[in-house]
Order: sequence, then structure tokens, then C-alpha cells
Amino acid sequence: MKTVAERLQEKDWEQVTDHMHDQGYALVRQVLTHKECDELIATYDADSTYRKTISMERYRFGAGEYKYFQYPLPDLITQIRETVYSHLAPIANKWMEVLQIEQRFPATHEALKLHCREKGQDKPTILILKYGSGGFNTLHQDLYGDVWFPMQAVLFLNEAGEDYTGGEFVLTEQIPRAQSKANVLQPRRGDMLLFTTNFRPAKGSRGYYRVNMKHGVSPLHSGQRHTLGIIFHDALS
Repeated sequence: MKTVAERLQEKDWEQVTDHMHDQGYALVRQVLTHKECDELIATYDADSTYRKTISMERYRFGAGEYKYFQYPLPDLITQIRETVYSHLAPIANKWMEVLQIEQRFPATHEALKLHCREKGQDKPTILILKYGSGGFNTLHQDLYGDVWFPMQAVLFLNEAGEDYTGGEFVLTEQIPRAQSKANVLQPRRGDMLLFTTNFRPAKGSRGYYRVNMKHGVSPLHSGQRHTLGIIFHDALS
């Protein structure tokens, strides 16, 4: 059986690049097997795996719960984080170039982690999220510190329409001097959604401009929904 890194390398990254440039998100189908999804869900209650548990209600982030993994990360997650980052870094650097931002990102994820540590950001930002009926996540951005990578990923561990209803993934775009646009997505179990952490470039008549984006989850009507969030930069705490 192929590793998740090998499966990821076989994906159409040229198409992913086009979609990220055009719309700020890209869907990659069948990244995780059903067995891998089940194993990740099963580890949700293994407290030794995590460094922090967050109740969304307490912080008015929504309704639900999520847990941050601690280092060392499970090998499956490390493979995904390192492999996906290597394909996203060139896209991120192109975004910085066209928006005339000086920031550039290293080619490897290990180098990005080192840069984070130099700024005091040494806590992993990988998290697993759990929602029940009525659960939701308010629109937000995952920045965590001065160093942040402009793209992130979420992997869907349950099957929409079977394990839960509702709970759509929502991406909003705020175009300057225009009304907001909402993208409502419902990926399948094992799929990975890549999307911008903060903003994406868009080309106008006078060059490129920023389109600010936020993401969240619409309310679940029934069932349970688990997702694995992969953020590439580390956090201060």
C-alpha cells in the first residue's frame, strides 16, 4: 500500500496551482483512506496526543471542540504537512511577488519551522475538530503569530449526508469596494481542501490587489463531523 506522501505526489499539482491562483482554494480528492480517517477519529480521546483542548463556546468561536496536537506529530500528519507544503511554497511566493510583498517562503517545511522557532513560535498548529448537532464555526483566519504561511489545509474524516447533515465548509471573499462572496463546499470523506489563510491576489485593471478571505463551518443539522486542520506555521502558545 502506498504511503500518503506517495499518494499526494501523484495528484495533479498543476491543476491545484491553477485553482489556487484563480479562486484561492483547491479540492484534492481521496487523500486519506477510510481506514486512516477512522484511525484519526479514534485518537480524538487519546489525551496524550494533544497539547490543548479548546471549547468553541467558551471563546465564542462557535459550537464544538477542537484539540491541538503536540510534537512529535503522528507520521501520517508529518508526511501530509511536509509534502503539501513543498507544492504550496512556490504558489505562496508567486502571490507575494505579484502583490509586491517582500516576504518569501523557504522550499521545505523544516526550514519554515526553523524560521517560526526563531520568532518564538514553536507550538504545532495541527488540530482535529469535532462538531455535533448544532455545531458550527464562526468565520475566522488562522494566523497565530508574526510568521504565518498564506495557505492551509483541512481533511474531511466523515461522510457528508451519511455521518452528518449540514456542516458545509464556508469560504468568504471580501473584494475591495464590493459585496462579499461566499463559497459553500461539501467535500467527501478523505478529501483535502486547500485554501488561503488570509488573502489571495486578484488581477484588476491596474494590477493585482488583495482579496481578503475567511473560513468557517455552517451549523450541523444532525450527526457528528470530524476534520483534521493542517496549518503550516507554528504558534507562540
